[in-house]
Amino acid sequence: MTQEKPQLRKRGAPDFQLLILTFLLVGFGLVMVFSASSSLTISSEKFNHDPLYFTKKQFIWALLGTVVMFVAMNIHYTKYKKLFVPMFFFTVILLVLVPFTSGINGARSWLQIAGLGIQPTELAKITIILYLSALIVKKGERFRDLRTGYIPVMVIVGFVAGLIMMQPDLGSTLILVATSALIIYAGGASLKHMLGSFLLVVLGASLVLGANSLIKSITHSDAPQTQSSNYKMGRIMAWIDPYQDPEDTGYNLIQSLTAIGNGQVTGTGFGKSIQKLNYIKNPYNDFIFPVMAEEFGFIGTSLFLLVYVYFLWRGIIIALRCPDPFGTLVGIGVMGLFAIQAFVNIGGVSQTIPLTGVTLPFISYGGSSLLIMMFAMGIMLSISRSVNLPAKQEVVKSVQIKRDYRRSV
Repeated sequence: MTQEKPQLRKRGAPDFQLLILTFLLVGFGLVMVFSASSSLTISSEKFNHDPLYFTKKQFIWALLGTVVMFVAMNIHYTKYKKLFVPMFFFTVILLVLVPFTSGINGARSWLQIAGLGIQPTELAKITIILYLSALIVKKGERFRDLRTGYIPVMVIVGFVAGLIMMQPDLGSTLILVATSALIIYAGGASLKHMLGSFLLVVLGASLVLGANSLIKSITHSDAPQTQSSNYKMGRIMAWIDPYQDPEDTGYNLIQSLTAIGNGQVTGTGFGKSIQKLNYIKNPYNDFIFPVMAEEFGFIGTSLFLLVYVYFLWRGIIIALRCPDPFGTLVGIGVMGLFAIQAFVNIGGVSQTIPLTGVTLPFISYGGSSLLIMMFAMGIMLSISRSVNLPAKQEVVKSVQIKRDYRRSV
């Protein structure tokens, strides 16, 4: 009696470690959003005295993000070589529309779509990753050529970064440029070309700042600076010494450092942060890490960072194991995006770098941010399914060879 040969699976299983780590981070984010926001919302009529006001919203976004993640996970990642084109044009249209909206705190970063606040910048981050990865793979060896390879790629990055700066959103611009640089480097770009680009950017920024100062000195203008100009300069001065202006530009950073210091080794305990009680502004958003540090202390914060680092390491390993250069570049770009944005957020609230106002991936409150991040993880899990496929095929093939050998004997 002959036995039927087992069918080869068309796709492998997703990386369950990465999937579980994603859910752990999202779940922990929901817990921290509740802890950071409940004391503010329960005492405010604006939020209907509901301690779960922000938590429920974030939970809905998390559910929607989970659906998007599983859909993206079941789309073969190579499909994005074509899907990135409509995504790119859609993103550009949204970015062009954003500056014409009403601003919040001097920045225009949101669009109201079907009653929901959407940040096109978040979509731009993943779109540029897909765009650059596809373009670099398509160019192949020509990518190392300055005129036909490197410059066209940099034009795309500069164009998208310029649209984001029009909002203005310096933090997201830096994250997008840094992520793009990582992909470009991983794609095999000449270090000489990259160094030249960096020097040109520094020179251009220096000329603009110098010209601005010269014009002001010549005109002897006593007119106040724009809100945007004061805002950026204030953050730089606060980074250098927040106590120069503790009531204004240095206020948020001082409260953040106070919260981190209050946590000490073991923390004050879950829900017992003092600085979140109307000291830190919007503690459930950009400043959620200081609340975490205050409540869980050095030990709890270190444990969180270890889990986060393992999450990043797991994603990078999957990207490097992908046999397709496109999948490798996309994976490096996605995990690099998470790493860079986490560094910018944590570095800003701990005075390591100037504050730029970006969310902590998976942890901070923010619907469109969480949705896009989970979409990005869906792409990573799709890549992991292709990475796991060869190993499964080899096992099945080995079993088939052994069965064929037994039959012949």
